[in-house]
Order: sequence, then structure tokens, then C-alpha cells
Amino acid sequence: MSVVNVPRLMISASHKSSGKTLVSLGVMRNLVHQGIGVNSFKKGPDYIDPMWHRLVTGRECRNLDPFLMGSKGCVESFIRHSDENSYSLIEGNHGFHDGMDIDGSDSSAGLAHLLQTPVLLVVDSRKMNRGAAAIVKGMQAMPPETDIAGVILNQVQGARQEEKQKNAIERFCNIPVLGAVPRDKNLVITERQLGLTTVGETSDAEEVIAMAGESIAENCDLSAIRALFCGASPLEKVEAASENVGKTSASVTIGVFRDPSFCFYYPENLEALQDNGAELVFINALNNTALPYVDGLYLGGGFPESFLEELSSNTGLLKEVKDAVQSGIPLYAECGGLIYLCKNALYNGKTYRLAGVLPFEIGFQQKPVGHGYVDLKSSFASSWFDKNEKIKTHEFHYSKPIGLADDVVYQFDVIRGYGITGRRDGFVKGNLFASFAHMHATGNPGWAKKFVALALEYQTKKRVTRC
Repeated sequence: MSVVNVPRLMISASHKSSGKTLVSLGVMRNLVHQGIGVNSFKKGPDYIDPMWHRLVTGRECRNLDPFLMGSKGCVESFIRHSDENSYSLIEGNHGFHDGMDIDGSDSSAGLAHLLQTPVLLVVDSRKMNRGAAAIVKGMQAMPPETDIAGVILNQVQGARQEEKQKNAIERFCNIPVLGAVPRDKNLVITERQLGLTTVGETSDAEEVIAMAGESIAENCDLSAIRALFCGASPLEKVEAASENVGKTSASVTIGVFRDPSFCFYYPENLEALQDNGAELVFINALNNTALPYVDGLYLGGGFPESFLEELSSNTGLLKEVKDAVQSGIPLYAECGGLIYLCKNALYNGKTYRLAGVLPFEIGFQQKPVGHGYVDLKSSFASSWFDKNEKIKTHEFHYSKPIGLADDVVYQFDVIRGYGITGRRDGFVKGNLFASFAHMHATGNPGWAKKFVALALEYQTKKRVTRC
């Protein structure tokens, strides 16, 4: 079996909100300024952190999620999007050992083990002194086996605390402390219900990244951190899960809603459509008043609730989307896209008229309605999915339909998760599919092929109609 020599490092943390994103951004910014190419990855289904990564590196950030993509899919993706002349940085999610499986295979630690990647552990120093070593010692001892090669202390309140934690960790854990970042109220990325705010919503994003880079440069041993990347062992390639047949020449055009309100797309989903013969045209739902000439529509997720005034007032586009659905255009909508297709959205005491394609209104709750990974099983064959087909997805929504009718047809039974009703998900009618679930094309390789096939059928139908 062949191997690749990829300089790589995972930056993780003992628990959520410990500062691993800011540390990751700071490390990447310094590497880029040193003339080193950086390929970045985010463990888990997160859409927002990859936007920040992309702003730093100038390269697309890839998600690595064993649940959505499978272990082999993660290894394949990592190798495909890494190279021996660049550094590959993986940012973990949640705490290092947090995950669904008791064996930790789907945790950040499990991914580090899978990719044979050294780990730089970020420890939130607040309210501790020598006890920080116990946290690190526990991270080292907990399976799966990983190589925690160094520690960065974050939110350090003074030299005395730093010295106690550093001495204890280096003595009892036998690994170096490579930095101590002082507490800085100005160095923060605002959090919201889905995690960090997006780059598009953060006016000073470049300034935040610059501050993170300066803080890491001043308080961390960058040479030692670079050595961790280069100390990664050769990584064995895996046999491709599916034959790579290459990119098909464009035969259809698919319109993709992409703007500050619709910004949640895995790059692999868009690339899969292109590889199967789709030319993508991006549509700004806030500003474009009409649809371009397209054979299909893809409405991804995002934060439409933050832009309901603008979306609702763009009546021209709302009408064109509704007319296109009535004409039979294939439309795939997930979460934010589902909200856009509803009759109305009820938000903060106001009612906003939307596309009116789906036979219900949408309301917003104070707590998440659906949050986490989702297992779905198709109950019948449709244009989009086969009968009994099982797919793995994720959801995170505070929104919930209002006024659901009994005769609505749903594609999926929910085995795990919430979906639209708590038991069913995937509104389907003709060539329209709308769901709260976010799907990753790596784990669902047939999705793009079916989407393009539907678009080609619609294109042919339009030509016949015009004749």
C-alpha cells in the first residue's frame, strides 16, 4: 500500500469554546505570512468555521465527518485535498474526546487516530493552576490512542498561573507547553445559536484574524509548532470508495442561492453537481429580482431569519421561484431553503410572506427543535431517493412548521433526529424536495447524479414546450 508524506496537525481542545478556532486562525495566518501554503479542514458538520479558514488561507476548507462521510471517505478527502508541499491543519470540534460512540471513533480524537495526526491541545486556563495537568493527562489516557504532542494555554490570567500550569503539564504529562495566550476581551468572535457568526456578518473579520495572528506570534513558539506538522508520520492511502470517472461536460444549468442569508454549502456538494455535468449559476436572494435561465434550483441552508425583511420584500424572485416549481423544475432545498419555500415566517412578532410553495407556515422557537445527527430511511421511491434508501445527515434548526396538514407526503421516516414533524422529514412533491436535513455528497454519492438527471429531463421538457 502506498503512502503520502503530508505535514499535518490537529488543533483541538479539552472542551467546547476553549479558543481552538482563534488559535487555529492565528497559526494559519502566521504560516501563510511565512509563505507556507495551508490546506485546512474542520472536523464535524460545521459550515461557519470553514468560512473563517477560507478567509485566512485563500483555499477551500473541507469538512471531515466520520458520521456523514464514513471513515474511508474522511481519509480519501483528506489525502485528495492535501499535498506534500503544504501544511494541512485540522481544527477539531467540541471537546477532543466528545462524540456519540462510547469508543470515541467519531470524536476529534478518533479522527486524529484515523489520520495518524499529531495534536496540539488548547487548554482553557481559567479557574485552574496545576490542575491543568490533570486535564491533559486525562486527554492522553482516554482511548482512542492519539499523539498529543504539545499544549497551548489559553485565557491565561498572569505569569504565576502560566508558570504553575506549564511546570505541571511538562512534568506530569511529558509534553511541551508551546504557548500561553493571555486573556484578551478584544480578541473574540461573537457566538450565536449555531456557533460563531459568519465572516459575512462580521465587519471586522480581517481585523480579528490579524489580532489572532499577532497574539499567536507573540505568545507561542511558532518554530516548535511547525515542527509538529513536519513530525507527522507517513499516511497510508486507502482504496477509493468509488471510481473517479472525471468531470462530465456541462449539460444543464443549476441555480444556487448563495448570499449572506444562504451560505451553508459543502464544497463537495457543489463540485459533485459540476462533476456530473451541471454548470452552476449563483443567485443572490436578497438582490436578484428574477431567476436566470436554469434547469434546476438548489436552496441551501443559512440564516434566512436574519434577512426576512429583505427576502420577503423581494416579491419578484419569490414569485419566479413559485412559478418555476409549478412548471416542474427540480428544486432541492435544505433547512434555510425549506423556510424560504413556506407560506409565511412568523418571527419576533412579525409575519413575513415567503414563496408559498410549501403548504405550511414556519415559526421559530427559543430552543433548538432539531439539533444533531440524523438517520433517515426512505419510505417510498421518488425522483430523488429509492425506497428503503438510508441516508445520514445533520440538522440544527430553531424553526418549526405551523399548520401541518395530514395529507402532506414525506420522503423519510426519522430513525434518529427530529426532521419536519419529529417522525418524518423530506417534503416531496413531483420534482420538489425540501428537508431540514443537511446532506454531504461524499456519503451520498448518488444524489448529484439524480439531481442532474432531473435537470436534464426538465431542460428537454422546456425545449419540447417551446417548439
